[in-house]
Amino acid sequence: MASDLKGKVVLITGASTGIGAAAARAFARLGSRLLVHYNASKEAAEVVARDIKAVGGEAHLVGGDVTQTANVKRIVAESLAAYGRIDVLINNAGGMIGRTKIDDYSDDYLHQVLALNVTQVAMFMHEVVPVMRKQGGGNVINVTSIAARHGGGGGAIIYAGAKGFISTATRGWAKEVVGDKIRVNAISPGVITTPFHERYSNAEQLKAMQATIPMNRLGSAEECVGTLVYLASDEMSGYVTGQIIEVNGGQYMP
Repeated sequence: MASDLKGKVVLITGASTGIGAAAARAFARLGSRLLVHYNASKEAAEVVARDIKAVGGEAHLVGGDVTQTANVKRIVAESLAAYGRIDVLINNAGGMIGRTKIDDYSDDYLHQVLALNVTQVAMFMHEVVPVMRKQGGGNVINVTSIAARHGGGGGAIIYAGAKGFISTATRGWAKEVVGDKIRVNAISPGVITTPFHERYSNAEQLKAMQATIPMNRLGSAEECVGTLVYLASDEMSGYVTGQIIEVNGGQYMP
């Protein structure tokens, strides 16, 4: 299955670590050609690229801070210069910035969270959808979060709201581009052991989160990959669009 992904060009933002890195390696094993985006973690991205090439895959690195619109335009331009097309866009880059309570909100904090989790995703849509339209189709997969369902907590409310935007916009974007043979879906990870939680959650918080998960364990980045592959493949999910697929060990069951 997913044989249609062989030779497809896949651009993954935030692909140097965590879910993005696991996805890049998985798509490479399926024969896809990868555009591995990174910001601060260039060395980690280089490791991902080496792993891809080790299995006979193709990888091209594209760096830049996606909160700067000029960089989004450049990343897409470099991607097209490298492979001439973009068949799959995975909007994976994002982050909490910090756990901040209401009393500590500032203009700068709000701007950073929204720029990283909302604006850049919208701008990647703006840049890539016309490319896919000219190609005759493509697939977009956004990465939202279980926080979009329950509103976050522990200083993560603005991040949760930003991910709620992504979940809602995914459905709207899917409707807007369906006539162009472009599918837009999203995955919604639960508590996944990635550098995200290493940065923003302590052991006590993770223990409390685990207690709310029926599987009684945290997830891994690799356990998100199958859903990404499924949504990227027209062979496997050609009649699926505008969907938010939960990957959370049963923590939230819509």
